Amino acid sequence: MVEVSPFKGITYNKEKISKLDDVTSPPYDIISSDMQTELYEKNPYNFVRLILGKQDPDDTKQNNRYTRAKKQFDSWMKESILTGSDKTAIFPYKIEYNVKNQSKTMNGFFVLLKLDPEYKQVKAHERTLSKPKADRLNLMRACNANLEPIELLYIDEKDIIRKKIDESLGTPIIDVKGYDDFTHRLWKLEDEDITSLIAGELKDKILFIADGHHRYQTAINYADEMEKKTENHNDDAPFNYRMVILANIFDEGLSILPTHRLIKMSNIDLENLVEKLGKYFTVQEKKVDDSNKDYESLGKRIKDELATEKEHKFAMYLKGKYYILTLKDEKLMDKFAGDRSKTWRTLDVSILHKIILEHLLGINEDNLEDHVKYTRVDEEAIQFVEEGDYDLSFLINATKIEELKTIAEAGEHMPQKSTYFLPKMLSGLVMYKMDM
Repeated sequence: MVEVSPFKGITYNKEKISKLDDVTSPPYDIISSDMQTELYEKNPYNFVRLILGKQDPDDTKQNNRYTRAKKQFDSWMKESILTGSDKTAIFPYKIEYNVKNQSKTMNGFFVLLKLDPEYKQVKAHERTLSKPKADRLNLMRACNANLEPIELLYIDEKDIIRKKIDESLGTPIIDVKGYDDFTHRLWKLEDEDITSLIAGELKDKILFIADGHHRYQTAINYADEMEKKTENHNDDAPFNYRMVILANIFDEGLSILPTHRLIKMSNIDLENLVEKLGKYFTVQEKKVDDSNKDYESLGKRIKDELATEKEHKFAMYLKGKYYILTLKDEKLMDKFAGDRSKTWRTLDVSILHKIILEHLLGINEDNLEDHVKYTRVDEEAIQFVEEGDYDLSFLINATKIEELKTIAEAGEHMPQKSTYFLPKMLSGLVMYKMDM
């Protein structure tokens, strides 16, 4: 059974922070080193100092990015830079944004979700990696708090929850422009009737993790650790809950974008690779004008060439040229993933990983992190290769939300970074401290 509850949220104190736009940040996992520095300089109370503090060569077990986050967090609470709610509440959240020249509004709400360690009601579609989990676990241990939410989706064809919440919305408590230039609005609802309605509507639902697989598993690991440490075996102990954002899977404000693969592998025999690709794909070579460095236009051109309803198409980008790869026959995947469902075998990202990365390039789960990085920006998949940062890249089409649902319900996992949901949540809007 899905169990949700309101909580005493922590927010920035508007009497202390005159411009909330300056203290919010992107989610920790999309903050580059340059962006981190920019956020540090933007405001001494920027949220990045908690979720992704700078590292120092002299860091020790006693003084590191996690201990400094705790010190900052405690200090900001003591100075009332951050303030906690007196009453429990849910926090409705809307993001207005534009994508592909279309205006959209994502609707969701912050709430506490009881953890499901066996993933019976909460379904994941990606495996988790050890490094990100260790990083987030260290931060949770230090702060004993959920500083950022996890995004999960529920199925509500009649949109009952969203409609009921919208009936009760007044003036938002936060209204800011994010790093993405999207408008982020947050409300606080203390109405127990609404909370009860939400709990009743969700109790028999299945939830799907959209964003935050590592953070969800980290919360499970932390709860297990805390139960042993405190000998508190109460199912309702604070550490058995996680702050999340829930959104309707049918919400028209949700978008899924592709995540392109950047490959660092200097010993690749490119001529041989192209020849081998011809066994599985029709291969079309495309030249790039060396004098034209308009990566944005080139990215759009490639994405237009990849547009398809039924075929499985990829672009392999090399310096000065690229290849459009079209899978010859879906049945080819039976050889490489015969133990997987048909849906899994016919995912573009599965085809890319099993045939090209694993079979032809020798990149598997053991060495994936050594050779593969990711970008959601089309032009970056081109520019980083042209500038020599990577040897080649693969541009792909987005996973469909129906595919995600089918894979998760079957208990299967897509390859890493198969989905990229838009809009991204803004960090620093509301937090949950487990001992409040």
